[in-house]
Order: sequence, then C-alpha cells, then structure tokens
Amino acid sequence: PRSVPSVSPQVGSYRDISHESLSLFRLLEPQIEILVLGTGDRVERLHPAILKQMRRCGIAVEVQDTPNACATFNFLTSEKRLAAAGLIPP
Repeated sequence: PRSVPSVSPQVGSYRDISHESLSLFRLLEPQIEILVLGTGDRVERLHPAILKQMRRCGIAVEVQDTPNACATFNFLTSEKRLAAAGLIPP
C-alpha cells in the first residue's frame, strides 16, 4: 500500500509553512506547474530548503503578499496554466 503523507491545514502564518504543510500540493493530479503562496499583508521569505524541495518535485513556487498572490493565481489560471494557491488571509 502507498503511504499518504499527513497534511496539516493549520497554517496561520508564513512561519507555519513547511515541507509537510505543502505535501498536499505535491499530490495533485494533474501535477501543478506553479504554486502561488500568499503570506498575508507582506511578502515573507520562506526557508530556502522548502523552495528547493518543491523545485525538485517539479513545482515552481511564487511567494507574494496575499492580494497579489490572488491576482497572480487568477492570471495564471486564465492562461490555462496548472497552478494552485495557498493563501494566508491578510
């Protein structure tokens, strides 16, 4: 049997974003090309290892403040790109 990673929906701030909290995005089919993360009112830096791991899985990550992340996600989907968004309210 295939092991399914546990997914933690409890991301209240950018500090809670981890390899584990992003695991759901790696399971999506068809695989997404880009993950847009909205980190609230401000753009926050994520740990480089988290971004590197996502790139290794073939997923680019764009980190923005949440209002701009929403606009970016809408633009990407209007262009028929395989995108997903993880958004923390501002």
